[in-house]
Amino acid sequence: MQGTSLRRVIAWLGLDKLSPLDTALGNQVIAVALQTVREGVAETARDFGLNRDIVRDEAKRFGERLDTAVRRADGTEEIQDRDRITLGLVALAGRERDLILEEFRQQVIPPELAERLLAGADRIIEATRAGGRSAYRSAARINLATGWRYRLAEGLHNRAGLGRPLARLTEDRFEMLVTLGMILPQLHGFINDRIRRIHGRRVADLLHELLDRRAEETQKELEGLRLQFPGYAEMLERRLIRRTTLQLEEREYDALTEDGLIGPELRATLGDEIARRRGTLAARPTLDLKLQKSDLVAQFPLFSDLDESSRRMLAKRLRTIYVPPGEVILHRDGIPRQVWFIASGAVETVTAGTRHRLGRGEMFGQLALLARMRRRTQVVAITHCTLLALDEARFRKLLEKSAPLRGAVLESAARRGVKLDPALFASAAGAPATAAALAATVAEVEAQELASEPAPEGLPPDPGPAEPQPAATAAPADAAEAGSEPLSAARG
Repeated sequence: MQGTSLRRVIAWLGLDKLSPLDTALGNQVIAVALQTVREGVAETARDFGLNRDIVRDEAKRFGERLDTAVRRADGTEEIQDRDRITLGLVALAGRERDLILEEFRQQVIPPELAERLLAGADRIIEATRAGGRSAYRSAARINLATGWRYRLAEGLHNRAGLGRPLARLTEDRFEMLVTLGMILPQLHGFINDRIRRIHGRRVADLLHELLDRRAEETQKELEGLRLQFPGYAEMLERRLIRRTTLQLEEREYDALTEDGLIGPELRATLGDEIARRRGTLAARPTLDLKLQKSDLVAQFPLFSDLDESSRRMLAKRLRTIYVPPGEVILHRDGIPRQVWFIASGAVETVTAGTRHRLGRGEMFGQLALLARMRRRTQVVAITHCTLLALDEARFRKLLEKSAPLRGAVLESAARRGVKLDPALFASAAGAPATAAALAATVAEVEAQELASEPAPEGLPPDPGPAEPQPAATAAPADAAEAGSEPLSAARG
């Protein structure tokens, strides 16, 4: 088929015409644009002191054109709010894309980060065109999700001790969230200056709300990473501020050069200095997970009375576990083998229907371990968590050295109504008789908790907790402490 005949087919099918929605929007955009132009022309005429008669005559002629555009906009089909919201969100995502490109051109963000952010903005645009407001929110959440690569890297770190893949992906994620936190607030001005004039106050207010919600979700993810990796976000933010400062400084030198206030030789010298300083900021800060573990141990309250040598030794023995929100850390009836310390984040423990939350500076798993019985508790992460895991033998040695740790164990047991035998903290701690006595005490408390929990209708009452395992056959148990605040644990 020839091009000439193809044009006829396109015209016959009406494919060369705008849709009613695009036509209505185009007429409205023209009317709003002409109103803005009229205001700008009037302001320019006043500034230049032009002849009033000429200004008045030209304003009259322009006003006739504006009236025609307004009548055309009023006479077209009314645009539904749902369509206005979709169009506004597409325009908003397009402006986000423009801001990303602008930051990249000004060398504020590196090429790799710009590429990832542009891919996210394109995903939002395409999803919004197809599905409207709900698709916009879903695509924005997908951009914030960690994905299977991040989960795989966490698994490699937690189970195999390979930390570099997780550190690299965490650096990427930090950088993306920090930059998004800088770009998203700038979109509010675009809504006020552009979208409100075309789509009205009601649509603009809704877009402000959606943008605020998205910014809150971004900050929530960033705060979760801040808790897991303290200090790293601050390094990235300082780097971003310094790069922005260099960009503004360079722009100011360019303006002075154009105004003839500085010569080309001086401008070249200043440019070389900016390039040198920009080069020092090119490399992204490295996230050192091993160094972070040492810092976490040094800052942990329960290890405060240990000397520097003991803390260094303990840091080598502890395993660092990173857990995402919603992951089950410890399953009910599992065999405990280690104690968990919460370095950051929060977990929820569920025992016989009773829920407790544990947070930073607390531990869980110690009662089941000392009692040598299966766990009666399930532990779930409710935020991003950084956990430190210690095996039974080293935990018992640490109990003998650390008075704050012994006090924390006693306090957590007392909150649950379990009276611990002081013999547990002696050099012969963990003897079968002592462990069996503690297991019986814990089982008795759990039986009371179960009895106080209402049984579901139509079901017989819970017969109570299972008998504790004998000390000789049961492996050390990892039961979540159902005492103080929530504590996060990872699979050991």
